[in-house]
Amino acid sequence: MTVPQTGIFALGNLAHTYLELDLRDPAAAPALVHAVADLSEPRTTMGGVNLVTGFRPELWRAVAPDRSPRDLHGFVEPVVGIEDFSMPATQHDLVLWVAGGSNDVVFDAALGMIAALAELAGLAEETVSWSYHRDLDLSGFIEGTENPSLLVAPQQVLVPQDSPGAGGAVLLLQKWVHDAAAWSALSREQQERVIGRTKQDSVELSDRPVTSHVARTDQEEFGHIFRRNTPYGWVGEHGTMFVGISADQSPLATMLDSMAGRYGVRDELTRYARPLTGGYYFLPSAEDILAFATSTA
Repeated sequence: MTVPQTGIFALGNLAHTYLELDLRDPAAAPALVHAVADLSEPRTTMGGVNLVTGFRPELWRAVAPDRSPRDLHGFVEPVVGIEDFSMPATQHDLVLWVAGGSNDVVFDAALGMIAALAELAGLAEETVSWSYHRDLDLSGFIEGTENPSLLVAPQQVLVPQDSPGAGGAVLLLQKWVHDAAAWSALSREQQERVIGRTKQDSVELSDRPVTSHVARTDQEEFGHIFRRNTPYGWVGEHGTMFVGISADQSPLATMLDSMAGRYGVRDELTRYARPLTGGYYFLPSAEDILAFATSTA
């Protein structure tokens, strides 16, 4: 069986950094894949840090056509919804998701990775994230309630074994900034109606509004997504890094369309959070990445 990148399912890390890079020369795509494969074996941890590597779908397909899912494409156009709401497309060539037990080890590892790739790719976007009360997002609600258990998640959100790119996954990465003042002005009951769940124990409301976040992202309707969201920011500006993982692009893209109101109503949560970035990346299996390694160090 093809083994996924270990960090995808490595829950419990307290510190995260998301590095998005762009090629300096488009012709250097093969060299970049080789260099990334040499950073560290994705099957293991390095110095207590987990690395998850993702490539712009078109870049990975050009370098590894037989190891790439069909019909997967980058986030190259904004998602335009109703009421002048839209989600920006800020696609980059490479994402390095570095996670560990503390900020210092993640910081050191991230510095080393950027330096190792400096001749081929430049840093375009960097976001530092962290755990908030273990499993809460900055709205105060429990994060990842609908995630399947780790026993079944790989079967649901990884590319099937008999398909190109087996053991890999599609990643949607978005940075959402919160309107903290507007959110805090809501009563607890109002917040629960926006989300569609109770705040204390994350029980779905029996009368959830059709505009609630739960209703607009219902996995029973759109398909399975494994969420690894993390908070980011500081007191003056903060929000959520949406980290959504799926076996194919459709559940993720359909979810965004639903949130933006392209199916009639807009997700009420989008009135209190706004996306700043958006990119799709393919996360190849550990074996598929290591096939391009030129070093065993």
